Amino acid sequence: MTQPGPALNFSGASFPEMYERWLVQPLFRPFADDLLQRVVLGAGEAVLDVACGTGIVARLASEQLGAGARVVGVDLSPQMLGVARTIAPNIDWREGNASALPVKEGEAFDVVICQQGLQFFPDKPAAAREVRRALKPGGRAALATWRPL
Repeated sequence: MTQPGPALNFSGASFPEMYERWLVQPLFRPFADDLLQRVVLGAGEAVLDVACGTGIVARLASEQLGAGARVVGVDLSPQMLGVARTIAPNIDWREGNASALPVKEGEAFDVVICQQGLQFFPDKPAAAREVRRALKPGGRAALATWRPL
């Protein structure tokens, strides 16, 4: 006879908290690890994580780059960013739309990453232009999707 697994307690947890607790480690972290391994971050590089959710890619990039790294995470959801800020207050979390990234004039990144967000953007060409705008000359973009664009 199979014993039931531990009961999941959802009482009082918001969707972003449940997302972080139940989906990030088993589902999204392996993809984030793979994506960052392909990008090969270098010392001193600045990273922008677009559609960061609760921030697993930004957190792993920050860990890889070490203290003083410039890592920015952008998401449309203030609730997702609230969870991200609680977990990693050292990262620059910004609320914003991928089609109009909250990146200041003259601010540029060596690497822009978007894991599992692009397929959901209503204006993919605008988001692609914004990724390009955010990159330094010679910068790298890494985009991962689960389904065709």
